[in-house]
Amino acid sequence: MGRALKLSLTSWIFIALVIGTLLGIFTPGFAKSLAPISNIFLRLIKSIVGPLLFGTLVYGIASAGELRTMGRIAAKSLIYFEVVTTLALIIGLLVVNIVRPGAGMSLTGAIAGSGLTARPVAFSQVLEHAVPQNIFESLAQNDVLQMVVFFFLFGAACGAVGKKAEPVVSFAGSVAEVMFRYTKYVMYVAPFGVGAAIAVTIGSKGIGVLFGLGKLVGALYLALILFVALVLVPTLVIAGVPLASFWQAVRQPGLIAFSTASSEAALPLALENMERFGAPKHIVGFVLPTGYSFNLTGSTLYVSLASLFIAQAAGIRMPLETQIAMMLTLMLTSKGIAGVPRSGLVLLAATVASFQMPAEGITLVMGVDALLDMGRTCVNVLGNCAATAVVARWERVPLTAKSTKALEVEA
Repeated sequence: MGRALKLSLTSWIFIALVIGTLLGIFTPGFAKSLAPISNIFLRLIKSIVGPLLFGTLVYGIASAGELRTMGRIAAKSLIYFEVVTTLALIIGLLVVNIVRPGAGMSLTGAIAGSGLTARPVAFSQVLEHAVPQNIFESLAQNDVLQMVVFFFLFGAACGAVGKKAEPVVSFAGSVAEVMFRYTKYVMYVAPFGVGAAIAVTIGSKGIGVLFGLGKLVGALYLALILFVALVLVPTLVIAGVPLASFWQAVRQPGLIAFSTASSEAALPLALENMERFGAPKHIVGFVLPTGYSFNLTGSTLYVSLASLFIAQAAGIRMPLETQIAMMLTLMLTSKGIAGVPRSGLVLLAATVASFQMPAEGITLVMGVDALLDMGRTCVNVLGNCAATAVVARWERVPLTAKSTKALEVEA
């Protein structure tokens, strides 16, 4: 019994996922009643984001020295984000064209309208939205991109002011340390939160959520695996990132993202683990949160694949030039997707509307979106952690965790 109590948080989360799945299958009514537990866990997680970003970004950037250093890191990050996101889109389009999961299906008269309405998002709108007009409003809404912009400038101002800003910088550093400890306490209830989340999903949607539209689900997970194997892993190897230690750092945030279908839920632990992994505060504090708007590779891959799936199901022929136009559009509209559950579905609705595909296809996808969302969100988190590690290596930072055990939160 004493040995069982020493199981890592990762092990407890796996156990909770199995128990939650069984509860959803065999006691769906009880499983649905667990929604408050899942919601409480997500609320606790969201309470961490604002203060933690304030502490890590302000302290990290103010301590980094020259603003030119942060400008260089920002430029490297954005270049990396664009290249990797483009590769994710290409892989999504290749897989859906080869596997053709929508072939043989028919949307005509089969489904009611989705009720989702969306317009294409102009890149200028994303840029305008990125600048907060009231930081307290941004904190209340957990708008990560706006917080990053404000705290980045605030930290740069602290660094420029110098000695007079030292109390503020010291306070930010203390806030970061306190929030890391706060995160550790919240993680103690993570197995209950993620177990309840998966139980509610299966209890509400039924066992069919695991098997319905299997070809689409299989195609997406195949594309996600190919992206990780052909893009993320080689990039990490080329950059000189130690893969074993990196896996230790990302597996818990990845599991939380998978089970809750929320990138935001995994952010606090990802920030803490990447810093323990050896990435400096100013790099972790900038690259990881910024990636939540500019580097959601799993979501962009999903949208490219799901859009073509709907076209195939509707019998719409999409020539290569149209697919390229769609990819170029998604390269812009995918920026600024919120790291919250179902955000990819909203972007899918925008893409369907832009290219005159039947909106009924969105309802078809919604039948298994819970399962699709889990996979794409997990890859979003892995991709942003990889971006942090790669940018750190580009800055010649040796990534060697002080202790592998330090990356494993004991429950």
